[in-house]
Amino acid sequence: MPGIQAAKSRISEIAIFARLIKVESGGLSRELARHVLTLGFEEADQARMSDLATRNQEGELSPEEQEELQSYVKAGHLLALLHSKARKSLKQKRVS
Repeated sequence: MPGIQAAKSRISEIAIFARLIKVESGGLSRELARHVLTLGFEEADQARMSDLATRNQEGELSPEEQEELQSYVKAGHLLALLHSKARKSLKQKRVS
């Protein structure tokens, strides 16, 4: 079951990164937090992800494209963690 093992590996990488950046603690400067929230995928990447996702649902991806799609998914999870940390940081700064 290589697919299951790979999924566990990806989850572990995301969990490790979340612990590494201490998502729950916030702690970014207001300026940095605002900058982090501007980070996102460009239009070309969004179009590529949409194409890969659609073709994946139809079972039409090559192994290389499946790997590319998983890379986009992983990058999206990491970006979501960074955005979460930034939002918590901004919220903490308002409360303080």
